Amino acid sequence: MELIDAITTRRSAARLAAPGPNEAELDTLLDAANRAPDHGRLRPWRLRVLDASARQALAQAVADARRRRDPAATEEQLEKEREKFLRSPTLLLAACVVRRDQPKVPEIEQILATGAAVENLILAAHALGYAAMWKTGPAAYDVAVKAAVGLAPEDHVAGFVHLGTRAP
Repeated sequence: MELIDAITTRRSAARLAAPGPNEAELDTLLDAANRAPDHGRLRPWRLRVLDASARQALAQAVADARRRRDPAATEEQLEKEREKFLRSPTLLLAACVVRRDQPKVPEIEQILATGAAVENLILAAHALGYAAMWKTGPAAYDVAVKAAVGLAPEDHVAGFVHLGTRAP
């Protein structure tokens, strides 16, 4: 697929189904992400494919965070929160990790570079025939949710990237 075609035809998917990218394709997607523009060559992003156990831990942390925000949430609402992180074939965590002072590369530039890395990944997925959804929501900003995926409180979750085959 040509670059302009990839950019102009890519759309976020409403629903995803199997299959998702295989291991070799995921390596290609991560390599595409690592080619993002990056002032200072800091690579402030961390992209991690979440395996089944990491997804379960994340889903539970998200439900727990919802319960803290809304003590009146029903079990059905909490289950819907969990399900959001389990329903796509492949889930990646995209994080911006800013841990050191870089006078020449302010935090905003590091966050923007992370966004560019995610966009590269999503365009590469589209070029390989996969669809994507880039999600955040309140859970992305919750310290306990960050901890559940191995991030520090000051790290930023740029998004959860769901990958798979576009479902009708």
